[in-house]
Amino acid sequence: MDETMSCDSIESPDEVEYMDNRDVSDVHSIQREITSNLNISDTKEPEGDVCSREIIVELEERVDKIVNIDNIYSDTQLCATYVCDIYKHLRESEEKKRASPDFMDRIQKDINVGMRAILVDWLVEVAEEYRLVPETLYLTVNYLDRYLSGNAMNRQRLQLLGVSCMMIASKYEEICAPQVEEFCYITDNTYLKEEVLQMESAVLNYLKFEMTAPTVKCFLRRFVRAAAHDVQEIPSLQLEYLTNFIAELSLLEYSMLSYPPSLIAASVIFLARFILFPSKKPWNSTLQHYTLYRPSDLCACVKDLHRLCCSSHDSNLPAIRDKYSQHKYKCVAKKHIPPSIPREVFQIN
Repeated sequence: MDETMSCDSIESPDEVEYMDNRDVSDVHSIQREITSNLNISDTKEPEGDVCSREIIVELEERVDKIVNIDNIYSDTQLCATYVCDIYKHLRESEEKKRASPDFMDRIQKDINVGMRAILVDWLVEVAEEYRLVPETLYLTVNYLDRYLSGNAMNRQRLQLLGVSCMMIASKYEEICAPQVEEFCYITDNTYLKEEVLQMESAVLNYLKFEMTAPTVKCFLRRFVRAAAHDVQEIPSLQLEYLTNFIAELSLLEYSMLSYPPSLIAASVIFLARFILFPSKKPWNSTLQHYTLYRPSDLCACVKDLHRLCCSSHDSNLPAIRDKYSQHKYKCVAKKHIPPSIPREVFQIN
């Protein structure tokens, strides 16, 4: 501070009281003056790797401005202060916790892609029956595929593996996880309690107790917030349900393991916006900023997801379609799916 500022410069109590009772505009004027003299900026410069705070100055002149979705500090669950660091970590770790995309050809001899799809479809029904949170289902499939990536499985024990993985995921995610007896019951008591516990132990040990895994749902939660900023309340709810529907369809498809979860989540957003708002560009600068994907990066995955949506009407695995045909999910599974996606939508202005 300036050495000329001494004790003599401090006002008396009367003067302080007089200052406090001044007109608000005078107080603001004084604040601006001292801010200018001390070279204090109204906004703090971000340090290091920045997520949403770096965009304000850089993109002032752009028509398609990036919307800051990390400015709600009053809601502590949004973790606005460090949410960027969280998702940076998730992007770095998603490759380490992914299943092998070719384990059916390399490892498995007695099961095939169809059997896996039937199991996942059944697990969707189990999750609905026990009202499990969506994250439990995604983690279940993650554990299932990671285990199958390194262990040959007999088809008679595939369902046992599925319920064991769901039991582990339930313990990780649920407030009140179903008991082991309930998982035995849901299989018509095909397996004993001891068998489920043994399989649980085998899965945990093979995965080295690394149960935290970035899933499509992890990224979808954030990407939906970025995607819903320019839509009304009811369509935004439809957008959320439609993205969940498409994302769960991707769980059925073994070939989707070739894409990282973050890319699937971004592609799900792209396709859902295309379905709901066909006259608008599905992608914009805000989505590109928060997903870190350009439309061209998503093209192949979006087309694969579109194929899944179009074929789901005739699928013999109805659990996901039946689930999202309910009114509580706005019947998003019944929405019209355009038969093709124009090439122009993958171009961003």
